[in-house]
Amino acid sequence: MPKKFIPYYPDTIQGQAILNNITRTKRILKYRDSDKVYERIKRGLPLYDVDTIEQVRKSPSSQEGDLEVVKNLVIRGECISACAYLKQKGIKVDLVYIDPPFASGADYAKKVFIRRNPQLAEEIKKAEETLDIDELRSFEEKMYGDVWNKEDYLNWMYENLVAIKSVMSETASIYVHIDWHIGHYIKILLDEVFGEDNFNNEIIWAYRRWTAKSKTFQNSHDIIYWYSKTENYIWNQIFEDYADAEAHFTEEDDNGKYRWQYLRGEKYKLYLREGIRMKDWWDDISYINSMATERLDYSTQKPEEVLKRVITASSNELGNDITKEKMIIADFFGGSGVTAKAANDLGRNFIHVDIGINSIQTTRDRLKAAGAEFDVLEVKDGVNLFRNPIQTMDKLASLIPGLQKNNKYNTAVIPNESEESLSKFWFGSISDSKLGQVPVYVPNLLDHNQKVLDIPIINEILSQELPKLENIKKVIAYYIDLSDEKTIKKFIEENNATEIEVELRDLKQVLDEVVVTDQVEYTIQEFPSPSQGEGQGVRYEVIITKFTSDRLIQKIDEYNQKKELASTKTKLFEELENENGDSEEFEDTENSNGNSIKKPYKKIEISANGLELIELVSLDCANAEGEWNSTTEIKIDKYGYVSKDGTKTKTFWDTKIQSTEKPVRMKIRNIAGDELIISFNQEMQVLSNKKVPTTKKKKETESSSPKGKRKSK
Repeated sequence: MPKKFIPYYPDTIQGQAILNNITRTKRILKYRDSDKVYERIKRGLPLYDVDTIEQVRKSPSSQEGDLEVVKNLVIRGECISACAYLKQKGIKVDLVYIDPPFASGADYAKKVFIRRNPQLAEEIKKAEETLDIDELRSFEEKMYGDVWNKEDYLNWMYENLVAIKSVMSETASIYVHIDWHIGHYIKILLDEVFGEDNFNNEIIWAYRRWTAKSKTFQNSHDIIYWYSKTENYIWNQIFEDYADAEAHFTEEDDNGKYRWQYLRGEKYKLYLREGIRMKDWWDDISYINSMATERLDYSTQKPEEVLKRVITASSNELGNDITKEKMIIADFFGGSGVTAKAANDLGRNFIHVDIGINSIQTTRDRLKAAGAEFDVLEVKDGVNLFRNPIQTMDKLASLIPGLQKNNKYNTAVIPNESEESLSKFWFGSISDSKLGQVPVYVPNLLDHNQKVLDIPIINEILSQELPKLENIKKVIAYYIDLSDEKTIKKFIEENNATEIEVELRDLKQVLDEVVVTDQVEYTIQEFPSPSQGEGQGVRYEVIITKFTSDRLIQKIDEYNQKKELASTKTKLFEELENENGDSEEFEDTENSNGNSIKKPYKKIEISANGLELIELVSLDCANAEGEWNSTTEIKIDKYGYVSKDGTKTKTFWDTKIQSTEKPVRMKIRNIAGDELIISFNQEMQVLSNKKVPTTKKKKETESSSPKGKRKSK
């Protein structure tokens, strides 16, 4: 549970337009047999423990309190929890850009590419094959669901906006990137939180976009609302180039080139200056052209130029000429890390926050390649049970034994009693041989208010949900955190007017028991460098020989089965199959004209060594435990090429990673983002440069994964 709640004051600004159908941060507590509001609770920002996961530094690590401590942060956690941490640390941000979910009703997925098997790298290189993206094998994995009830979404956004405002400096601005789905409602919330007088611009970012034919005008722009916290905000005028300056500014005097301008019949000189003041219609930043060089296969990625324009206009490199501290640019829905990357490029500090592990890893790799120094933190708020909350919610039905899942959290029909159904409050029900049907409550991890099982939620169960149930003897309430176990149990005992038993269960225990870690086999050796004398320039080399990910294999199998079911065969293909005796599956694709065509569908198959499932290998030569310090690392892109310590190359991975320092730990990240850490606790034998046979004996390591294996060489 949270260590404490940081108070903040989300009072509505007087005189502003408000939406009356959302409850905002007030939570109503009603008691049984009474509609009277007994108590209203305003908690504040939930403060959780925050762990440092990794330090990405060129220089030695700095201790907290040192003037040289790195102030760039990449935080995995919810916006509100991250704001509580910043508020508790006394950190104020000078500019905020957020690109939150748009309530679009869509699920966003990441395309996961199978890497080239490194054992075939030399053959590919010799053949000088062109690696066509269409040939790469891939499957999709859901990152997050942008599916919201409108009122829930607005409640959630209101709380986020208020939390963000509480950590903004007095001269700070906020840019909210949104689209047509919900933008008009967000504008009203922004008026309420920041005040209509602090609204500065509605910016239109227009871009090319090709969509399917429909009976509407084509959607081809996003909206960016710009508000400031006070009237005293930072502003640097941005100019755009003249359309054709040389053709118009043809005369020149001591003040420079000019042309004659007429205004209300008056003639005056218009001098060529920086350009034309930037308008609020941005049609000069191409999404397509930007993605050609910046694309990271992240579905919601935005062009860097959009962020550089925002950062240049509303921040300076230094916030104080005396302390020489850099201004801090924050993005609380960081996505692919474009805000952090742009801020770093422009000499600002940055704070990147996101709840998804794919976002954190994408941003971490992007910033490392850019030469940035930063710390990676994780908020221990119970949400990060899988890669993101939506994946956790999708998994829960299969993890709770016997659960009949509620369909989209709406209704769940009780078996053998089709006339009865559970309300959407219940996640589903369990069939028990002695007790019959047992309704199950599971907190929705997309709503931070439900993470802590407290008196208001328990009271809702007792006074509103239990009286609706018939022929039920027991219900189960799962929780991530409990506000106070003794108080809650006493409240249940005193206020449960039914005969239904209420059992409390810790959801984290259910999830921890079923998480299956990846497995790795490797050899490790230590030997003198060929260019050095005996005992000098010692070099270490780890060779990955086998990698197994049961979770990924299961995901790939599910994908293959889905594609097989969806594939269709034309009459021509059936005739060819009969003539040749071949058996192939086919899938629908579209050509450049949008017409449906058929092509053979090839199953995704993984080799026996499974090395094509590895995305990153890192060695830590400094810390045996605690935060990760990547002394050296290699990352394999979707084409099989290697980036070494953030520098791209045109070489294929050879299954090895080398270090001039003695490694104490190794981290392996698979293509979907799961990470496995192996500790090197055994002595490594010093070898000569001669070829040495590999010992067949396998030994267990002390690792974060009990299934990590190694072989001595």
